[in-house]
Amino acid sequence: MTTPNRSLGSLILTLVLPLSACAQQAPSETVAIDSSSAQIVTSAPASSEATCTFSEEPVLVIGDDEEDDNQWFSSIRGMGRLSDGSVVAVDRTSAEVRIYDASGRHLRSMGQRGKGPGEFSNPFILWVAAGDTLWVGDYRPWRYNVFTAQGEFVRTVGLKPTYINSSRAGGVLDNGYTVNAKEEGAGVGMRTPDFGAPDTMIVEFHDPDGNLVGNLARIPHVTYGKVSEAEGFSLFPLFEGAAEVDALGSTIVLAHGSKPEVQVLDDEFNLRMIIRWSEPDREVTRADVRAWREDYRERRSQPSSSEWNQYDDARMSPERPVADVFPAMSSVKIGRDGRIWIRQYDRPREDRGWLAFGADGKFACHMAQLPGDVWEFGADYVLLVHRSELGVQTVRMHSLTSPS
Repeated sequence: MTTPNRSLGSLILTLVLPLSACAQQAPSETVAIDSSSAQIVTSAPASSEATCTFSEEPVLVIGDDEEDDNQWFSSIRGMGRLSDGSVVAVDRTSAEVRIYDASGRHLRSMGQRGKGPGEFSNPFILWVAAGDTLWVGDYRPWRYNVFTAQGEFVRTVGLKPTYINSSRAGGVLDNGYTVNAKEEGAGVGMRTPDFGAPDTMIVEFHDPDGNLVGNLARIPHVTYGKVSEAEGFSLFPLFEGAAEVDALGSTIVLAHGSKPEVQVLDDEFNLRMIIRWSEPDREVTRADVRAWREDYRERRSQPSSSEWNQYDDARMSPERPVADVFPAMSSVKIGRDGRIWIRQYDRPREDRGWLAFGADGKFACHMAQLPGDVWEFGADYVLLVHRSELGVQTVRMHSLTSPS
């Protein structure tokens, strides 16, 4: 589709460290070795019927008891499963980290509103590291409060140089290094008004004390601009892909949504593998744009939606650029078992679900869209935030079954 926006399909991430890695060849996949000695594994998920499934009903629900403050969440900002089967979650509004046993019974809480050791101004994310150590992000400025699973406050780790706002993506590795990301070009007066240049996602890594070790990557992010219907608002082109970053255990993944490709690094920041897959029929058509606009107008006319406003006019504006091709993904997550999960980009009137790739880069399975926002994949479970029609948030765990 010819549009005012340049095609995003040519965007690539630029690694800024010397990269080296070597892995064993996967026998059933097409494998090549590029100039940096990283293994390249390609696949065609559309030709495979391998399917992962999740239980229709959750095997655990936490947060549906309004009579118990410990069982009530207002804004869940992170969760994870610990080695003994208990579940930890952080609630932004109460500024608490709460731990529940495998049956959902509340065990303990840590943290409160404040600026002292172990307290939170604005808890925004939770990562579970080696030994069930809990890293809870807080800002402003951005820092991590570290706790044990027994509820003991360990220390505060601030990033140096300081991040004023939260890290945009990343994670904590088992060796205590953190991967953090920030946008370059964001902010009033920093962006072009004509969708001329994308922001850059700068991915950095910090040592266990928060000291900056180096830049890991610079990834073109999203392109902002303005349309005449809403001069005060910046928005990005319709169907534009974005930078994707995750880190867990000993693995880091970097990607851009516009490309069906993920770069996989180890905990010494060496590129060890590139996963690529075929993604047919990605062209954006006029019918796709029309369907999106019709569906958007329908959603905004629902009783639960606020009144139509100037920003809605801007999103619907014919001046808003449209990408030439659909993104291949909307998010990427590393599972606790080493699998890499790709949330496929939902085209208008499609729920495309997930793709899973093994730690060796081979395609593992398709999986349908889950009933909530996924926070963690395990070998046989998935943790997510479920929102009711009234907006009530609950932690839910579904069992996960993989092909034999």
